[in-house]
Amino acid sequence: MTSATTGGTGTKVSAPPPPAKGKRKSVTGTRKGLAVAFLLPALILLGALVVYPIGFSVYRSFFDQSGDNFAGFDNYVEIFTEDTIRTAIKNNLIWVVVAPTVATALGLIFAVLTERVRWGTAFKLIVFMPMAISMLASGIIFRLVYEQAPERGIANAVAVGVHDTFSESAGYPKARPLPVHPLKAGDAKGSFVTKAPVSAGTPVLLPLVGVPPGKMPSDAVPAKAAESGGDEITGTAWLDFTKGGGGKPNVVDPKELGLGGLKIEAVKDGKVVASATAASDGTFTLPASADGAVLQLPETNFREPYNGVDWLGPSLVTPAIIGSYLWMWAGFAMVLIGAGLASMPRELLEAARVDGANEWNVFRRITVPLLAPVLAVVMVTLMINVLKIFDLVLIIAPGSSQDDANVLALQLYRSSFGTDANVGVGSAIAVFLLLLVIPVMLFNIRRMQKENRR
Repeated sequence: MTSATTGGTGTKVSAPPPPAKGKRKSVTGTRKGLAVAFLLPALILLGALVVYPIGFSVYRSFFDQSGDNFAGFDNYVEIFTEDTIRTAIKNNLIWVVVAPTVATALGLIFAVLTERVRWGTAFKLIVFMPMAISMLASGIIFRLVYEQAPERGIANAVAVGVHDTFSESAGYPKARPLPVHPLKAGDAKGSFVTKAPVSAGTPVLLPLVGVPPGKMPSDAVPAKAAESGGDEITGTAWLDFTKGGGGKPNVVDPKELGLGGLKIEAVKDGKVVASATAASDGTFTLPASADGAVLQLPETNFREPYNGVDWLGPSLVTPAIIGSYLWMWAGFAMVLIGAGLASMPRELLEAARVDGANEWNVFRRITVPLLAPVLAVVMVTLMINVLKIFDLVLIIAPGSSQDDANVLALQLYRSSFGTDANVGVGSAIAVFLLLLVIPVMLFNIRRMQKENRR
């Protein structure tokens, strides 16, 4: 015990005795019994909603499909030997590596760039807005975005538009001649040639069928019979089909449409000596050098049109779904990183610029290292999130490629509630997912503890 003397009186005042061991008072002064009483409802809920399901899943994972017979580790062995589940594990690995990294990188770029523009707040609002949409709604949106038909799927509409800008598309992919027509299959695959050489003064007839009237170009007009062109070769290429019936083969009837844009080549001794393109009414003219040549309709007239990319096919379905995830979560990363960026000491950045560092060096050597704790938080959060990804894969991937896009959470659902449900395997997958999440959570906890010690 220590004592102190007060002022000049010499009176000794004793210090209060230290608290006895084992009777340490809590910081808030609350009695333990009262604290337990308040915590008990939360503990009961925690046990019922978290602890019990985890324990039961671990227990159930050691039993067979019926749940009556002990299966040991057979369900866990099946996880690593069954092809569908192995595909799910592989896809989960791709998700964990690619999605958080790209989302964090995009968030960092957006956060840094929007600091330097006037409309940065509006841009952040637009980028963050998809976070307000549920995974279900986002999946439906991107299922439509990735539609194969360009008239419905915006991704393929853009792809087809870009492709057709640089590469001309075929006009009549299904067109073909009938046996009664003066055309036959050519040497080149998909081409057609006249059965006999052409001569000046005799109009050439190039009738085709196989194009539905509704698929004809919007500028198609009724075909016109060509007139004799003297020394030149003239002719008509048209759709030899009369809507509603009627008409005669090899005769240009009034209701039949011209095949405008069709390419015609004159071939002599295997060489193209002249070429022409049919007008909207189907008429065309070749120079006198085409006299005695065989007319050829090259295969470029009949190629299938470019219909875009098979986004939801087996090879691209996983990257396509990751793209929809980035659309949603890049805004989340941007907001967190932007908050870290706002709290960064600006004098360090200005000092580096005064010392002659360019913007790239400032970003690489100062901004990114100072943001490392925030970047770690974003990465870890997204890694935990993608390990549980389910909704997007279930909704976006069509049935034909769902096995190729499979992930562990989806396989857990299919194994537990599918047509041939095996709750034992489903429980094993759930335990395996838990084991994958635990190291990431421990890393995050240790990182937070380190930050608190600083």
